[in-house]
Amino acid sequence: MAKDMFRRYIWLVDTIYRAGKITFEEINDKWQRSPLGDGEELPLRTFHNHRAAIEDMFDINILCDKRDGYKYYIENADDIEKGGVRSWLLNTFAVNNLINESHHIKHRILFESIPSGQNYLAPLIEAMRDGVTVEITYRNFWKEKEATFEVEPYCVKVFRQRWYLVARNIGFDALRIYSLDRILGLRQTDNRFSYPQDFDPEGYFYNSFGIIVDEDYPAQTVRIKAYGTKAKYIRSLPLHHSQNEVETGDDYAVFEYFLSPSYDFRQEILSHGDEVEVLAPESLRQSVLKIARNIETTYSR
Repeated sequence: MAKDMFRRYIWLVDTIYRAGKITFEEINDKWQRSPLGDGEELPLRTFHNHRAAIEDMFDINILCDKRDGYKYYIENADDIEKGGVRSWLLNTFAVNNLINESHHIKHRILFESIPSGQNYLAPLIEAMRDGVTVEITYRNFWKEKEATFEVEPYCVKVFRQRWYLVARNIGFDALRIYSLDRILGLRQTDNRFSYPQDFDPEGYFYNSFGIIVDEDYPAQTVRIKAYGTKAKYIRSLPLHHSQNEVETGDDYAVFEYFLSPSYDFRQEILSHGDEVEVLAPESLRQSVLKIARNIETTYSR
C-alpha cells in the first residue's frame, strides 16, 4: 500500500509539472487513462489528500490559480531544475514511465538496482512525515546476532546503490547511520517525536564524501592530481561539491577539495588506480600508499 501511494504522489507531481497549469478535470482524465487509475476516477477529496501529503513529504506545493479557471500548478517549479529530492522524484518517474510504455525494448534499457529501498524506504518516509519512531531489527556486517531497538528517523540518503537512514538511537541517545539493506524488520510505533529544528541533513553531510561522518577525520584541504582522460572525467562529474580545479596541464589537472578524508573517500581515490595521485595532505597520501603496497603484497603471494 505504501509503495502504491508513493507512485501516486510521483504521478501527480509529474503530471502537473509537465502541464505547467492544469484543471482537476484534466488531471482526472489523465488519471483514468493511466495504469494507476485503470479507468477509475480520482476523487476530489483523494486529490486534495495527495496534495497535502506531497507538501509534507517532499516540500512540493501544488497551488490553485482561481483566476485562471481553477488550474493547479507547482509553486516555484524552477527549483526542481536545481536537483535534490524534487529532481530525483520526477526523474525516477519519467524513467519508470518510459520503460513501462516501451515493453518491446525493455531488455535494452539497463539500470542500477537499489534493492535496499524496496521494502523499507516508503514506511520510513511515512514515519518521518508523521513524526513517529520506528522499531527496527538490524544486523551489522561485523556482528553475528541482530539487535532490535527504537529510533527517531531524521533523514534518508542514497549512496552507491544503498539507501541509508540517519536516526537518533533512543537507547544510546546519539545519531547513528543505518543501511536499509541490513534491516531485517521494521515497525512504525505510536510514539511521537519532535524533529530537531537545528538538524540540517545537507549540513550534516556537507564536508563528507559518501555516507560516513567521522569526527576522527576533520574536514581539511585535499589535493589530488588526475592524469589523462581521468582529469576530464572528474571535471565533468565532480567528486564533491567543494571541487575546484586549481591547476591544468597538457595531460593532467589538479583538483582541490575541502572535506573529511574518511574511509569512503580513500576508497574512491583507490578506485581510480594509477590515474589519480594524492598530493595533500601527506597523511592521506601515506594512507593510500600503504593500502596500495598491501595490494601489491597480496597479488605477489
